[in-house]
Amino acid sequence: MLQRIFYWVISLLLTIPATAQEYYQREADINRFIQDLFPVQSEGVDLEAAYENLYQLYINPLNLNAATRDELAATNLLTEAQLNQFVRYRSEVGPFLSIYELQAIPDFDLLTIRRLLPFISLETGNRSLVGKFNNPTDHYLLFRVERILEEQKGFSPAEPDKNGKLPRRYPGDRQQWFMRYRYSRPRQFSFGLTMEQDPGETFKWQPGRYQYGADYLSFHMQVQNRGRWKNVILGDFQFQAGQGLVFSGGFFLGKGAETVAGVRRSTLGARPYTSLTEYGFLRGALATYALTPYLDLTILAAHNRRDANVVGESELGELTVSSLQTSGLHRTSAEVEDRASMQEQNLGAHLLYHKNNIQVGATLLNTSFDKVIQKRKLAYNEYEFSGKRNLLLGVHGGYIWQNMNFFAEVARSTGSRTHSGGIGAVGGALASLTKRLDATVLMRYYGRNFHSFYGNAFSETSRPINEMGLYTGARYVVYRKLIVGAYVDFYRFPGLRYLVDKPSAGWDYLLKATWTPNKRVTIYGVYRLEHKEKNLPQSKPVNVVETNRSSYVLNSEYRPNRVWMVRTRVQWGGFQYQGQSKSTGVAIAQDATADFGRLSVSGRVAWFSTENWDSRQYVYERDVLSAFSIPAYANRGFRYYLLAQYNVNKHLSVWLRWSRTDYTNQETVGSDLDEIAKPHKSEVKAQIRWRF
Repeated sequence: MLQRIFYWVISLLLTIPATAQEYYQREADINRFIQDLFPVQSEGVDLEAAYENLYQLYINPLNLNAATRDELAATNLLTEAQLNQFVRYRSEVGPFLSIYELQAIPDFDLLTIRRLLPFISLETGNRSLVGKFNNPTDHYLLFRVERILEEQKGFSPAEPDKNGKLPRRYPGDRQQWFMRYRYSRPRQFSFGLTMEQDPGETFKWQPGRYQYGADYLSFHMQVQNRGRWKNVILGDFQFQAGQGLVFSGGFFLGKGAETVAGVRRSTLGARPYTSLTEYGFLRGALATYALTPYLDLTILAAHNRRDANVVGESELGELTVSSLQTSGLHRTSAEVEDRASMQEQNLGAHLLYHKNNIQVGATLLNTSFDKVIQKRKLAYNEYEFSGKRNLLLGVHGGYIWQNMNFFAEVARSTGSRTHSGGIGAVGGALASLTKRLDATVLMRYYGRNFHSFYGNAFSETSRPINEMGLYTGARYVVYRKLIVGAYVDFYRFPGLRYLVDKPSAGWDYLLKATWTPNKRVTIYGVYRLEHKEKNLPQSKPVNVVETNRSSYVLNSEYRPNRVWMVRTRVQWGGFQYQGQSKSTGVAIAQDATADFGRLSVSGRVAWFSTENWDSRQYVYERDVLSAFSIPAYANRGFRYYLLAQYNVNKHLSVWLRWSRTDYTNQETVGSDLDEIAKPHKSEVKAQIRWRF
């Protein structure tokens, strides 16, 4: 009891002179969070997937009194020393009574706590304590509609048909709409339904074509911690085990501004899938059962309908697919024809032993299709998956020794056709070497014939295939207001790749410095340089040359008071093929946000100028909750947006957003059926949320 009082007093003394409102923020700006984590665009990072997974973490916050070390590590916000100190504090002092106690934990700094707050909750069982952090149950209905104001070519009349009518190229409406219902309580239960329809898609009831009203429908039911049954899910789900060679679901950074913590994945098990991304999830049933207190067994079975391009029959008379479609769009007759045209069956198992600082797991996943996958006969497709079945077997492990964390995973894929039997392996270590210095090293090897449909391990590209590399990163606290981070990554691609007609290699490095002189000002700068080999455009015969891409970012944020926040961002960079002139681009964005209690308003004015698409600039934009916005600024022009959020009462919240891009050096926007015959593009978006 005396120790509890001591830590409580220390936490109060450390509390910054501000009201609790600074901690209990209105809503997390996840777009901004993603932009800070990925200040420059990287080829191997799917920012939309990263956003969706981060949003799932936000709407399912971790209870500080129940979260495991792995779950906290999965936020990629804490160092090994901070994780150890957190576990030690909770073990020695007991359950947290206040969110302010985080300041009493050794090695926890104010910047880390502020970044962690949107993703944690506090359930104490003491109902006299009230507030967001004491009520983790989430029960809400969310509805959003958005529309491009200018008419796109796909919504204009096409050529007259045989009856003289003028049908539209896209048969559906111009607006996009989305609805999500969720009722959940972390570690206990979750029930959810998600529906979405993209512009141009039709609302139909066609069970024979696997459409039940809205074009995209997702559903799940989950119960957790019922005796030995730790997790049971029916419907759509993802699974995360090891370093992501076999199963990869959940928030993962990879290469970015978090140069140390972002490289390791945690074994988190299964979670419901509620994203709008229409692929990368399993649809079926999963159950995790505790055989002993230290041994868990997970069994899963899934049946998915995949969008695929059916091209004909093979020599054996089997239907052949040239590619799996991932756009999720079903507007034109060709897109509708590809919809749900392939059946996919998945059977999997995962056995996990976890005790103290040791974790060992074994994974199996068998994926089979009802049609033969055979990609086009191009040189870079020689070692791509072909056939109807892929079997993955993997083992993974981790060991924590003091402030060092060792991790590794090895997997082998076996298919039904030639060029199967590939190996994938990844391993490394994270360490808090001193109170100020954290470092990591990671090695990976992914064979040209290693095939994993649900894997997403650390890599330079978007898939763990045809790559080997060595990554090293460090983070150093110069003093409590100045933090610097850096990484360097060397990699090779033993086989051919798209637009690279020979085995190739590359390397890149990043430097970032963050200065926080006081609680109102944050400034950071980033420099990244990337060297890769690519085909020189329009060279005959094809000539593979070295390219280099440089990126610079300078970002400042100032909060003069609790109402206003202004943010200025300047970024520039260039791209160059060896022997060719360098193309450059620059973007300057000025943001302002005003929070008046129930009403919050934010906006931006941005100017950009790039010589071509290669020198494009990506700049995050604040959007309505659950929506992602980080457009590419290319050519020359201006970009604006205005966003308003109003909390009518404790149940109802409303968002309105308008955005527009004006181009000064072109007469049209977009291409093909998405083309707009005007030099500007405007979008409006409205969203409401009702909390029950």
